[in-house]
Amino acid sequence: MHHHAYLWTGPKERFDDEALRRPPHPDPPPVGGRPELIERYRQVAAEFRTSDLPPLETAYWLVKPRSLVRGTWDEAKEAAAWLGERLAEYTPRFAAESDRDTARLARLVDAAAERLRSGADVSYGCYLERPSYLTLAVVTCSPNRASPELPCPCA
Repeated sequence: MHHHAYLWTGPKERFDDEALRRPPHPDPPPVGGRPELIERYRQVAAEFRTSDLPPLETAYWLVKPRSLVRGTWDEAKEAAAWLGERLAEYTPRFAAESDRDTARLARLVDAAAERLRSGADVSYGCYLERPSYLTLAVVTCSPNRASPELPCPCA
């Protein structure tokens, strides 16, 4: 088992485009269906795997381009340390004062290490100065507990 890290920052408006953050439905719309639905399905089918947008289900980071992997570790503690370093890096930009609390951030990192040790994924999101958003994720791989059929991006 190992862990891959992902980071995304961008406009909250783009993050809110949930259609591009979920995999396309396995069945396309019927021929002769509403043209706007067919076009949206085509867009999602073409862009989901290549988009840098965070997927709604954390495990689906594994199908994104390998270039989006920010780090890979065998040890959960090391992956959680990466999360802690990123949280510290972005803390001055957090929109809410309560999100800057160092004790809270330390608890998040400790909880992440425990979850990763158990084989679970970790995903955190935080508003930055408006209108930006930050997501940090560490995905357990080989296999992923939530979606064991997903391939390792480094294979």
